[in-house]
Amino acid sequence: MTTRRNFIKKTTASSAALTLGGLVLPSMSYGNILGANDFINCAVIGVRSRAKSHIRAIHKDKNAKILYNCDVDDTIIEEHNIWCQENIGYVPKVEKDFRKVLEDKDVDAVFIATPEHWHAPMAIMAMQAGKHVYVEKPCSHNPHENELLVAAQKKYGKKVQMGNQQRSAKTSILAVKEINEGIIGDVYKGEAYYSNNRGSIGIGNKIDVPKTLDWDLWQGPAPRKAYKDNIHPYNWHWFRNWGTGEIHNNGTHEIDICRWALGVNLPESVTSFGGKYTYDDDWEFVDNQQITYKFENDKFITWTGHSRGIMKPKRPGRGATIYGSKGSITLSRNDYNLYALDGTLIKTEKEENESATTNTRGDGQLDVSHVGNFFEAIRKDKSLHSDINDASISTMLCHLGNMAQDAGETIKVDSNTGKVTNNDRVMKSWKREYQQGWEPKL
Repeated sequence: MTTRRNFIKKTTASSAALTLGGLVLPSMSYGNILGANDFINCAVIGVRSRAKSHIRAIHKDKNAKILYNCDVDDTIIEEHNIWCQENIGYVPKVEKDFRKVLEDKDVDAVFIATPEHWHAPMAIMAMQAGKHVYVEKPCSHNPHENELLVAAQKKYGKKVQMGNQQRSAKTSILAVKEINEGIIGDVYKGEAYYSNNRGSIGIGNKIDVPKTLDWDLWQGPAPRKAYKDNIHPYNWHWFRNWGTGEIHNNGTHEIDICRWALGVNLPESVTSFGGKYTYDDDWEFVDNQQITYKFENDKFITWTGHSRGIMKPKRPGRGATIYGSKGSITLSRNDYNLYALDGTLIKTEKEENESATTNTRGDGQLDVSHVGNFFEAIRKDKSLHSDINDASISTMLCHLGNMAQDAGETIKVDSNTGKVTNNDRVMKSWKREYQQGWEPKL
């Protein structure tokens, strides 16, 4: 059992001052040491959708509590307060500016479910303030932030878990174990796919910012854009200033599973075909895409993404298939199926409780397991199922998929750094432009 003394020995103190976004947080030690019960006080930032899954999972742990709900939209907060009362029996303190949450030494862990352009900057600020971090996927908006986030974790010594919750699926853990033991022979291919039928987001109209929304803080590190009526609260995913497209929004999950099962890291080359084929609207990414990643030893991963226009013939909304010399395995959030080379089903393993697959919230047991693993890592120094050092590699694959699409040609990749070696133009997207005063720094 972890004692208070052991915990203190295992927890790295944070002594860095934070100067970002106009706020200065004082240099501090890890003053909020967990008590004898290993009680974990949490703050959830960005509470509209995925945060509901985080909160349910936190609430399952008797020695954890949500001290703060934080969001820049008063309407979302008001609705969320009602939801909290109905679903967890209490309403946490409310704060609109997350920087004030980080100043509270009683907060041990921060859960980040904001728009994607905030993920890495906010996670870094949280670590600098002495907090452990659970950050939704993708962990970064661009490759530079990916590098910075990994460096920050090493510098500040906090536990950082990315929210690719299938890494905590018992069936997927079993499948990868058995793949490593040779159950389907030599693995060579991972096939990942996602299918949805999203509608048009229209052509946005510039309107006054709602009085309930802090649009300046919502944009944070992103260069300022005028408010339009088709951005908030969800369609920011399809604008490059704040989002990263479907490959990050959903492809991250299955690409990560394929990479895990094949035992590969960064690729040697990436090829992407696709385009925006459906509606004439403000959507700025491809809406249908096919990517091939080539790795050493002739292993490869494909990702097929259908954002708009259902995949035919009909398939489940998402999944991954791993191919080996002796058979194949299909993996979803809810099961694992093993097949012989001739397609004969050999066995099926199922999760005890199902998790949602294609809705935007994604509620289910996997969130409970993934958050539970995060808490175990904090309390007992257990290994994280999706430590940011590994999760950032899967995120980088998605960045490379977007870069290959933008390049219009196969990009060659330095498999040690992830940097593109044959296209200087596309490397200009390695780092974004930041709003003055908001660029994340260590």
